[in-house]
Amino acid sequence: MNQYDFSGKVAVVTGGAQGIGLSVVERLLAGGAAVAIWDRDPVALQAAEQALQGQGRVYTVVADITDIVSVENACADTTAVLGPVSILVNSAGIAGVNAPTTDYPEAEWDQVIKVNLSGTFNVNKVLLQGMLAQGYGRVVNVASIAGKEGNPNACAYSASKAGVIALTKSIGKETAGRNISVNAITPAAAKTKIFDQMSPQHIGYMLSKIPRGRFVQLDEIASLVGWLVSEENSFTTGAVFDLSGGRATY
Repeated sequence: MNQYDFSGKVAVVTGGAQGIGLSVVERLLAGGAAVAIWDRDPVALQAAEQALQGQGRVYTVVADITDIVSVENACADTTAVLGPVSILVNSAGIAGVNAPTTDYPEAEWDQVIKVNLSGTFNVNKVLLQGMLAQGYGRVVNVASIAGKEGNPNACAYSASKAGVIALTKSIGKETAGRNISVNAITPAAAKTKIFDQMSPQHIGYMLSKIPRGRFVQLDEIASLVGWLVSEENSFTTGAVFDLSGGRATY
């Protein structure tokens, strides 16, 4: 397992109580970071905090990333307890239902866009202010292979993740001269609780598109994120890093 030195760094991981986010939290803690986990599920936060006991300094915050005031309060709370935040991994997201675009419920579309895209905007907007003041920051926004290629029967999810990619590129260019790196990753599906929101047919479709013939492992995602949020990543910004097992090659 590769490891980077995050001693003295404070990180925020949204959606960090489970799945990709929790794996990233473990990797950051192993490198010595103090980590604040933001999640809207207090029960999941409590379970994560218990599971991480003894691994490092963990602080949990109940936060709704779709609400800018909740994000601002979470940032102020985290900073007061742990100090200024210099690492952000935005992994909070939902899949939404699987249905053709002509049948897709408008309310479901609004909710997926609100969480995946507007939520990413809110978290970046608030936390980047502190990074700009410090003159240092590392950000990874978790997008998806669906944002590159579009998955059938997943119009809202695909569109939201395409938006995350474009948002990341825009912010990366805005902050490039300030020792801040803002990048996105586009993983293929991983076996997490997000599968509970998908139909078996959709899960099978995603697997059939992966040349590796398997789903990505959580530690494989955390490994790439570890480098992206390290001091060693001092040049690359506004980029999209593929984790699709060969499905996408750009």
